[in-house]
Amino acid sequence: MSADDQFDALGAMYEEMFLLPWRRYLESFSVFAELGAVAGGSVLDIGCGTGLYSRELKRRGAARVLGHDISEGMLGLARRAERAEPLGVEYTERADGIDDGAFDAAVAVYVLPYAEDYAELVTLCALAARALRPGGRFVTLPVNPDFDGERTSYERYGLRLVEAEPRRDASRVTLELCFGRYDERITARYWSRATLERALREAGFASVRWPAFQVSAEGLARHGEDFWRPYLTRPHAALITCTRTG
Repeated sequence: MSADDQFDALGAMYEEMFLLPWRRYLESFSVFAELGAVAGGSVLDIGCGTGLYSRELKRRGAARVLGHDISEGMLGLARRAERAEPLGVEYTERADGIDDGAFDAAVAVYVLPYAEDYAELVTLCALAARALRPGGRFVTLPVNPDFDGERTSYERYGLRLVEAEPRRDASRVTLELCFGRYDERITARYWSRATLERALREAGFASVRWPAFQVSAEGLARHGEDFWRPYLTRPHAALITCTRTG
């Protein structure tokens, strides 16, 4: 099953998943901290899904936000949300509809894990690189190369990450989303730290960094340090930031 087929029918779950504590107080908090100020700038949201990050970028003052996704089902929900609450977010399913060098920043949350081979991994990285101006920031979240392989390690956060094969580049991992009324499975790919860095540099990025996730003050107050400690020790995802070379 292709990545777009996996996601076409999961729009409602994707929206509800964003309310889970780890997405609300840790993931998105960390992504926006690494993006920095977006007010007045232009941002490309690669793999935008239903547009959750795209809409928040607009609310934070970005002058232009373009969401790109290959899932027609996800984009349909994103466009419906835009009609219900017009913010000025644009959406496209076409990679050739993204202007070269037009963006100050790009974000790709859980996009690189759906590259099935190294060439596709470089292509995804290059999509961000060509869209950015020299010096533009790219923030992306792959599967953590050092994720905890114990099936139940992340259950308290509403997910499980299961290795379907021995851990190596492009090996399959199954993301089990188990919260509320949902118990869905999505197939993703594992990539090593060295390979991710090589693909990013080959695509035209420099200053590749792996910052640690942060928890917002509200997240700490609501759930306490003990809730967050296991995830922060070995998160299921990693955070990468890098800069488009000139």
